[in-house]
Amino acid sequence: MTHRIVVVGAGYAGAGTVSSLEAEVERTNADVELVWINEHDYHLVLHEVHRVIRNPDVASKVTVPCSELLPEWGEFTQDRVTGVDTESQTVELDAGDNVNYDSLLLGLGSATAFFGIDGLREHALTLKGLDDARQIHEEIKDLAADASHNDPAQVLVGGAGLSGIQAAGEIAAYRDDHNAPLEIHLVEGLDEVFPGNDPEVQGAIRKRLEAADINIECGEFISSVDEETVYLGGGEDTDPEEMSSDLLLWTGGITGQEELADADIDKDDRSNRVFAAQDFQTSDEQVFAIGDTALIDQGDDNVAPPTAQAAWQAAEVAGKNLLKAAQGQPLETWTHEDKGTLISIGDKAVAHDIDALPFGTFGGFGAKFLKKAVATRWIASITSVGRGLHAWDDM
Repeated sequence: MTHRIVVVGAGYAGAGTVSSLEAEVERTNADVELVWINEHDYHLVLHEVHRVIRNPDVASKVTVPCSELLPEWGEFTQDRVTGVDTESQTVELDAGDNVNYDSLLLGLGSATAFFGIDGLREHALTLKGLDDARQIHEEIKDLAADASHNDPAQVLVGGAGLSGIQAAGEIAAYRDDHNAPLEIHLVEGLDEVFPGNDPEVQGAIRKRLEAADINIECGEFISSVDEETVYLGGGEDTDPEEMSSDLLLWTGGITGQEELADADIDKDDRSNRVFAAQDFQTSDEQVFAIGDTALIDQGDDNVAPPTAQAAWQAAEVAGKNLLKAAQGQPLETWTHEDKGTLISIGDKAVAHDIDALPFGTFGGFGAKFLKKAVATRWIASITSVGRGLHAWDDM
């Protein structure tokens, strides 16, 4: 009987796994069936979606139709997953018939974490998809139209991690391209931008943020939010600091997808992310998980980081392991290799600890070139060199 493999999600984890699985099946001529499920009919190059904030036309460069990635022997279902029943080995769908599986790979990505901050979910925008980036663009455009340089619109970006830094950079670039009356603030509860990283790269990022006229507010966490105000800090004996806000973009953390909340798979109680071993197998041996969906064991109580880079690496092995599981073969283990960090701030970029380069932290043409090259290489690896090069100018 043909073994049915179901892949859920079309992010880096899902799309990369489909690509890897296709290569393995073609190499071995294995008898398997693939069903690929995703809410949208495209793969989104998520680490470049911030470009759409400045220019919505870039959407065509950061999306790839799933039909271009699907093997001839595979089937694509566009639908929203609402649950997983491990007992009946079924993926439950919102609009269509449920899908049975023999092996299942969960690559649903993550949801935005609001950490119980009063008013944050109701009054903040997020950046988890293409529609989010388009909405941010439209709201910034509308704010700019109603503001003046004497009374600029106040735009706050909460969270100075990778997403927050890059989003703030694109908003600043939009402001400069259109002479828009926007005042931009990047708010981070910890003591420095890109928290937890090397002070050298933190300093390089801060320098470019300040050069882009982005106000950096570090050291106080957002404590509550209402329609017009963001409140920082405060406590029993102190009042919170108030910041006027015409638009708040929240990029401050991730959590697991609610679609998996009731699935009978071991998950982290706090984040609802799925525990997975180094071979991506979960507590249910028919279910595998990678990408932001998963907390992938790396030994010594460490887990793989929730980054695009980690998802790319994991997907290559995950495709192999899905086929090995179908054939009853031993599974491979995977260990994340940090190949460095690339961050864009508008048209500038910072590179840090890039694998095989004898430099620590640097910017300029070299960093910008590498940032473009990584995005182009990813698109080319799952589609074609031509499509990758077509995206080059906008990355």
